[in-house]
Amino acid sequence: MKELNSNFLWGGSVAANQVEGAWQTGGKGVSIADVMTGGNKDTPRQITNGVLPGATYPSHEAIDFFDRYPDDIQLLSQMHFKAFRTSIAWTRIFPNGDEQTPNEAGLAFYDHLFDECLKYGIEPIVTLSHFEMPYHLVEKYGGWSNRKLIDFYVRFCKTVFNRYKTKVTYWMTFNEINNQANYKSDFAIFTNSGILSSSVATDDRERIVYQASHYELVASALAVQIGHEINPAFQIGCMVSMIPIYPKSSRPEDIMKAERAMQSRYWYADVHVNGHYPAWWQQFVQAHHFDLDITSEDLQTLAAGTVDYIGISYYMSYVVSGAGSGDDYHYDEAADFKSNQYLPTSNWGWQIDPTGLRYVMNWLQDRFPQMPQFIVENGLGAVDTVAKNGQINDTYRINYLRDHIKQMKLAAQVDGIQVLGYLVWGCIDLVSAGTGEMSKRYGLIYVDKDDQGRGTLNRSKKASFDWYRQVIMSNGDDL
Repeated sequence: MKELNSNFLWGGSVAANQVEGAWQTGGKGVSIADVMTGGNKDTPRQITNGVLPGATYPSHEAIDFFDRYPDDIQLLSQMHFKAFRTSIAWTRIFPNGDEQTPNEAGLAFYDHLFDECLKYGIEPIVTLSHFEMPYHLVEKYGGWSNRKLIDFYVRFCKTVFNRYKTKVTYWMTFNEINNQANYKSDFAIFTNSGILSSSVATDDRERIVYQASHYELVASALAVQIGHEINPAFQIGCMVSMIPIYPKSSRPEDIMKAERAMQSRYWYADVHVNGHYPAWWQQFVQAHHFDLDITSEDLQTLAAGTVDYIGISYYMSYVVSGAGSGDDYHYDEAADFKSNQYLPTSNWGWQIDPTGLRYVMNWLQDRFPQMPQFIVENGLGAVDTVAKNGQINDTYRINYLRDHIKQMKLAAQVDGIQVLGYLVWGCIDLVSAGTGEMSKRYGLIYVDKDDQGRGTLNRSKKASFDWYRQVIMSNGDDL
């Protein structure tokens, strides 16, 4: 069995809004993450009308990475990280999102952060939009339901591409853009597109999400073109949340339902990679009379702005049943997802399916031959206990990561899939995007902070820290 490439990018991932804090420092504006309260697995996060007195917003302090990043990057270097993925907070660069001139203090912060990474030989992997668009764009323009956001986003991308063209090679345009396939989820459509459910009629939500998604895909394609003009060496990818959706049984109706579910979640990748909408999508939009604003110029832009690689997050899988679906097998994620009786679950109900990672990598390879894949998120959210001696023995996390890395290696070494790298999600404990909790920990590095915001913010190494260091040093041979 062949080894992984010597330049394989081992490392970890975070998002600016989940680690940086300093939400008003250096001229930073209010982002959509800054108006989302804390919650837990039983209580959803609330989206408030601006920042309200007395409400708790986890992103405001997060883990104070903004002030502590030199020490944090040094810890990552001890694990021999080859790559570190983070996002650029749009509101640090353009506080409201529609300004003409960028905020120099925000640009300087990322200069310092990327320089710190490069000092240790760590490749910065940068997401351009990771659930943190300016809240002003929601209030004034209605988020991505408005075509004007294309120009604002492109201006932001052009600014950071020019600024960091010698420091960053790998970029991704939108994080988990396909989560909004779950168009009934207030969380999904707000974090992806800045759409407030209160501003959209219930029976019009699906159309609005399709429209916003189109504008985002056009913006992504324009960013790819501009980025390649600024630096032809840039590698600019898309990023999709990969959840394999299996048929509940071998009944043909279940198999067809699973096929349509996969199509419905991953047509975003079709457009990113192929530069056009698939035939079933066009038929679906026409049949539902969505009457979307799609111009001939838009279609030319999509064709000209295809991506260089596919970035994926992978955590879980689900099953669906085709019973009562009708001839079009319409996909309704909120209602259709079912548990798989053959799989265990995490404390937060996420089904643990390592083999599913190999499956989706092969599914993507079959769909997009020769397109490199990059696993940019994979991890286990769990409750960690600090022993009296200070040790954190997270063997459950080690087992989870080991099992998934084994499947990733099989995809690369047996199935012949080109894999650029593997990044552990939340390599340092951070605020959970879905629940706003600190207690749902992903990190290899522990942060002393609880869900009420109490703690020293001191960092300490978990057992997984040393284990992952050996994985990287052996290029994945020592698991």
